[in-house]
Amino acid sequence: MRNSPAARTLLTAPQLDLVRASSDVRGVWLVAHAWLVIGGAGALFSYFPNIATYLLAVMLIGSRQLGLLILMHDGAHGVLCRTAWLNRALSQFACAFPTLSDTDVYRRYHLPHHVRTQREDDPDLVLTGHYPITRASLRRKLWRDISGQTGVSQRKAQFLQACGNSAWSLTKRVAHYRREFGAQTAAQLVLALACFAAGQGWLYLALWVVPLLTWQQLVLRVRNIAEHAVVRAAEDPFGNARTTLVNLVERIFVAPYWVNYHLEHHLMMWVPCYRLATLRRFLDENGHSAKIETERGYLAVLRKVTIDGPESDRGTSRKRASGTFASGFEPR
Repeated sequence: MRNSPAARTLLTAPQLDLVRASSDVRGVWLVAHAWLVIGGAGALFSYFPNIATYLLAVMLIGSRQLGLLILMHDGAHGVLCRTAWLNRALSQFACAFPTLSDTDVYRRYHLPHHVRTQREDDPDLVLTGHYPITRASLRRKLWRDISGQTGVSQRKAQFLQACGNSAWSLTKRVAHYRREFGAQTAAQLVLALACFAAGQGWLYLALWVVPLLTWQQLVLRVRNIAEHAVVRAAEDPFGNARTTLVNLVERIFVAPYWVNYHLEHHLMMWVPCYRLATLRRFLDENGHSAKIETERGYLAVLRKVTIDGPESDRGTSRKRASGTFASGFEPR
């Protein structure tokens, strides 16, 4: 990774040993935790059906859908679990496929981002390279997210891409769909059938699809903005990404599983998410905290990346990102 300081210059040997240690138990528990929160939120609404519990369930489930993508991200780096086969199995079958993603596709897209962070050939630059934007523009983007427009557009594009070229034979198109999107489709069928088996099939749409298309999209955008929009410089390893210090509410609804420690992740991408807070503490203790691009809270970040001005970006077109985690993140 270009321009990154060697880890041994930032931490002591015992500190490095601690933060680099991945754990099968921790990895399994975090995946289980995400699904337990999803199940608990669904149960809350099922037992106490009203608009307040529904909105709460959508927010909790949407944030844990993002959480599953975060854990998939760790799996793509090979650090969710210590055991390789378990790391891949959890990241694919328990995290990626249910959220219409693919760990292998994401890895191919994502790892170059670490090598080329904030440079012209960074595959993620399309997501935040055009910030700052006007407040009106940000409001439109957030509205498209929470209203489901972004999610529907992305899922439609994903489905059409999986269907292949209309000029192909049916056999070729079916084979292409199965290869590109078959596992994700199967995962959706499993989730839907589980709801039907419980006698409440409609909950698949209400408590899985709706959060996936709305709240998950909103917090995905906010997370992505916070990580790389309006940071100091591509050449600065302490300033080409941002860490956002969060409160308990933000951790629950916006930034699960330590995803807010993004600069630390870029400094040492082989540190599991469950060690990132410890990594930050060690960096602070070793005198590096003043150098780390840091903001306190997501509202502060959104204020930093927006400006007053005319609505000049309406109707503009920008290249879409192609990775699974951020696929089509910047809607047009």
